[in-house]
Amino acid sequence: MSKQTILGRVTQLAKANVHALLDQAEDPRKMLDQLIRDYTDNIAEAEQAVATTIGNLRMLEADHEEDVEAAAEWGGKALAASRKADELRARGATADADRFDGLAKVALGRQLRSEKEASTAEPTIAAQTEVVDTLKSGLAAMKDKLAELTAKRDELVARAETARAQNTMMDAVKNIDVMDPTSDIARFEDKVRREEARAMGRQELAASSLDAQFEALDDLERSAEIEARLAALKGRPAAVSRTCSAAAPRTAP
Repeated sequence: MSKQTILGRVTQLAKANVHALLDQAEDPRKMLDQLIRDYTDNIAEAEQAVATTIGNLRMLEADHEEDVEAAAEWGGKALAASRKADELRARGATADADRFDGLAKVALGRQLRSEKEASTAEPTIAAQTEVVDTLKSGLAAMKDKLAELTAKRDELVARAETARAQNTMMDAVKNIDVMDPTSDIARFEDKVRREEARAMGRQELAASSLDAQFEALDDLERSAEIEARLAALKGRPAAVSRTCSAAAPRTAP
């Protein structure tokens, strides 16, 4: 997988608009589950690719460091050979001096080659470092997005469960409202009210019957009193009449 492909996928996934995707989804929960699976798979794949890219960068950096060290080492050898040649030439050992000068030239050639390799690798290392930094940022953004998706999924599931419970309750309430005029509760309440009314009627009837009995008793007592007084009245005139007859004077025959 090329660096551009990795970078493009990481950037695209990191910039994905979760809310826009959810608005277009027929089933947001399934959409979120699929997005989470895709993100998880792509993150794992991207991590492997980024790890490979980082490994290649570290190899380039190591090679560059070796080239820099080699250039310094060959420069030191060239200097040593040149000084030895000067020393030998000063003593008149021209042949040996020329040989050491030759060695100095070889060392200088190796130094130039190492420096060139190190210089050539530097732009590549800089570009690779920038790519790695971008990939690391992209991976971090993808992981943040995955956390957002997971939280959104959990929130959506909780909201769906709450909405389902509310709809179930509202359906039950609606059914009760629809059935209320002829519901069992209403009929039972009417039955209870009729029973209460009948009990009140029986109590009132019983009370009126008892009152009638007491009134009849009062009537009997009143009749007896009347009879007694009537008898008293009848007896009183008779006694008066007899008294009057006894007191009247007799006339001569």
